Amino acid sequence: MEAHDQYAGLRKGLLEMALLALMGRGRAYAGDMLKRLEPTPLATQEGTLYPLLSKLRREEIVDYEWQESAAGPPRKYYQLTDKGRARLADLSAYWHSLNLTLQDLGL
Repeated sequence: MEAHDQYAGLRKGLLEMALLALMGRGRAYAGDMLKRLEPTPLATQEGTLYPLLSKLRREEIVDYEWQESAAGPPRKYYQLTDKGRARLADLSAYWHSLNLTLQDLGL
C-alpha cells in the first residue's frame, strides 16, 4: 500500500475543493485543470476528473459551455454557478477554520 493511499478520502475532498478554486478564477477547460494539478500532490487523471465534474454539474455547482477551438473539436469550458461560488466560499471558510484549529493543536 502506497503512503498516499491511506489519505484517499481526504485527497478526494481536497481535489473537489481545488477544482472549485481553479474555476473560481474563471472558466476552465478540463485539460487545463489536469495540467495545473499535474505538478501538485492533487495530480489526477481524466478517469477521475470527468466523473467529478459530472457530479458537480448534477449538483448544480458547475455548468459548462462549448467553445470552438483552433486546435481541434469544440471544447467544454466549466464554470461555477452561483451555487458553486457559494460552496467555494463555504469551503474556503471551513478550510481556514480547520487550519486555525490544527495550528492551535500544535500542528
